Amino acid sequence: MRPREAWLLVLLLALAQLLAAASAEGPDEDSSKKEDAIEEEDKEEEDDEDEDDGDDLEVKEENGVSVLNDANFDNFVADKDTVLLEFYAPWCGHCKQFAPEYEKIATTLRENDPPIAVAKIDATSESALASRFDVSGYPTIKILKKGQAVDYEGSRTQEEIVAKVKEISQPNWTPPPEVTLVLTKDNFDEVVNDSGIILVEFYAPWCGHCKKLAPEYEKAAKELSKRSPPIRLAKVDATAETDLAKRFDVSGYPTLKIFRKGKPFDYNGPREKYGIVDYMIEQSGPPSKQVLALKQVQEFLKDGDDVIIVGVFKAESDPAYQRYQDAANHLREDYKFHHTFHTEIAKFLKVSPGKLVIMQPEKFQSKYEPKSHVMDIQDSTESSAIKEHVLRHALPLVGHRKSSNEAKRYSRRPLVVVYYGVDFSFDYRVATQFWRNKVLEVAKDFPEYTFAVADEDDFATEVKDLGLSESGEEVNAAILDEGGRRFAMEPDDFDADALRAFVSAFKKGKLKPVVKSQPVPKNNKGPVKVVVGKTFDSIVMDPKKDVLIEFYAPWCGHCKQLEPVYTALGKKYKGHKNLVIAKMDATANDVTNDRYKVEGFPTIYFSPSGDKKNPIKFEDGNRDLEHLSKFIEEHATELSRAREEL
Repeated sequence: MRPREAWLLVLLLALAQLLAAASAEGPDEDSSKKEDAIEEEDKEEEDDEDEDDGDDLEVKEENGVSVLNDANFDNFVADKDTVLLEFYAPWCGHCKQFAPEYEKIATTLRENDPPIAVAKIDATSESALASRFDVSGYPTIKILKKGQAVDYEGSRTQEEIVAKVKEISQPNWTPPPEVTLVLTKDNFDEVVNDSGIILVEFYAPWCGHCKKLAPEYEKAAKELSKRSPPIRLAKVDATAETDLAKRFDVSGYPTLKIFRKGKPFDYNGPREKYGIVDYMIEQSGPPSKQVLALKQVQEFLKDGDDVIIVGVFKAESDPAYQRYQDAANHLREDYKFHHTFHTEIAKFLKVSPGKLVIMQPEKFQSKYEPKSHVMDIQDSTESSAIKEHVLRHALPLVGHRKSSNEAKRYSRRPLVVVYYGVDFSFDYRVATQFWRNKVLEVAKDFPEYTFAVADEDDFATEVKDLGLSESGEEVNAAILDEGGRRFAMEPDDFDADALRAFVSAFKKGKLKPVVKSQPVPKNNKGPVKVVVGKTFDSIVMDPKKDVLIEFYAPWCGHCKQLEPVYTALGKKYKGHKNLVIAKMDATANDVTNDRYKVEGFPTIYFSPSGDKKNPIKFEDGNRDLEHLSKFIEEHATELSRAREEL
């Protein structure tokens, strides 16, 4: 080997040794620094997360009042015998006004021996706590005793609140017994038959609506127990007392019934404390008011706006009077009942005692109908027959449909409505009656239909939905049919002949209904089918398919919250050809069948195949995937069949 080549070989070997040594020592300094920085950053992020968790759990104080949230609440109250809580809203005027008083209360209770904790919760941001404690107004004050919430119902003064908190904080304090009576098959008849009036709730222990009602019901029971004589409230566990539930046709929870001396009547009142109290006080009075002077009856006829119902009797001991009162109790929410023992009134009405007289105010009388409808109440007359007589003659041949009476008076279908400027005041009565007389000429020939006039401004939305708001006509007409279908009369000069032709065409089935509808979706292959007014019958009412339909409003918060759950539900059952998961914007589309009543959002119905006229409403408050799936599987006819075949 030549010297030059040997020298190069030595140089290469030395270089190789140097590289090997560097590799054995580990990464270079820069690389090591980078890794250290990354580790430090990760540690800082973990510390930040721990710090955030600590912030949520930390209990801060504002002027001596502890500030609680969803995260720190349970830890804070866990070891405390008594805690005073205020649920507030930052924007609430009453809360702002109460704040200084509450801070004084906190100072006073802190000096108690032992000290009593005072806290506040922003119910608008801490929604889990607000829901847990059924907070529906602001401020709501509750006293927590060993974890159990006690409602505070006194005045919002330092003196009263401190006194109540100290009372509850005593070691031997126990909640007062429930005022609501508990009924079973052993005591039901005795209690109910002995009560002039009593309200009974049939409930199920697992029912969400029953749990929500329970505190309001008990508060109402306390309030009504103070009256003289007291009005009692009671409850029956319908899942345990199945015979009682069956006896009174209890099919849903909660079911409330009023009993008068053992006779049941439906309860149609509110479901919160003050509503229940007011309703029951009104129900405890007599269903019929006594008429003492002839002038009262004359005023009913001259100035009245509704049907006049008067029972004529000899005295309160008259058996006919007792039957009349019975019937009146069934209808007292819908009609005003009167009675008299006055011979002068009987003479004016041209009847003898033991008669029921039904008349219309003068403005609704016509030559096509009798001025009064008289019923003879005999010993054998059932209260149901009296009730039927009232319902049959409660409406004039052509009445005045108003927003205040449409639900109670004009729910029967088909209903022929004529819209114009209806005003029965002195200055406009002649013009109003001119058009009403045109309607009377037609109504007399179609006794199977209900006829009414309605002010076009009162029903502006309805007129618009019928496509008549821009008709240019002074008078418009429509027919509201069973199943929610509506038919509009073509705009034209209005007279009796035009109306008669319109009603005749309806009777012969020659009219096409008006349907408010969004455009039919071009692509409707998603997991949740979109239903519009024009496709309601073809999708929801398809007799071969089970359909779960959600009626929603675009602005509804609960609907937005439900949307991802409902989409997941659609995906879960997408493979079932005979089951459709669907939704419909009920604010932009007509529901063309009145069995599917939408009174709030979201409203969900299951429409079973082969029985479309009897949809099943989803009543469970838990609108999650599990409960919706369970609801479907309980009622789906095709899924049930598949399981049976397997």
